[in-house]
Amino acid sequence: MQLTMFFTIDPNNGVAIYEQIVRQVKFAIAEGSLQPHQLLPSARQLSGELAVNPNTVARAYQELQTQGVVELLRGRGMAVSANATEKCLAARRTLIAASLRSALSGALHGGLTADEIRDLLDHELRALDGVVQTVGSTAEAPIKPIVGKP
Repeated sequence: MQLTMFFTIDPNNGVAIYEQIVRQVKFAIAEGSLQPHQLLPSARQLSGELAVNPNTVARAYQELQTQGVVELLRGRGMAVSANATEKCLAARRTLIAASLRSALSGALHGGLTADEIRDLLDHELRALDGVVQTVGSTAEAPIKPIVGKP
């Protein structure tokens, strides 16, 4: 399995590249695209495929190892830890909650009411209709355009 299908690296999004790799590995584990004991590509291999510095990938792997998400298998490389799924499910929820909190705060500061935000959220969820690219998607899924009001 090629791990690069899980990654979308954006050097301009304000999140450090190593942190983007950390988050996306966690999301891949949380959604089941990466399984416990599955080997990750070497830092050198992944850095070549993503066109990033090998030290950046090594830093991401070190962070994942420190958090107990991956473990070093001597002579084999980095593998997903046996208990990584539970940790990654919790991390995914925390990251998404923080993003939602930020968006909601921006909407409230922008003058929207709670009811307007709920209407907007419902509209956007209906527009997506569950069709989005996930971390483990192999091809980009179409996203329905948002036209007018619901």
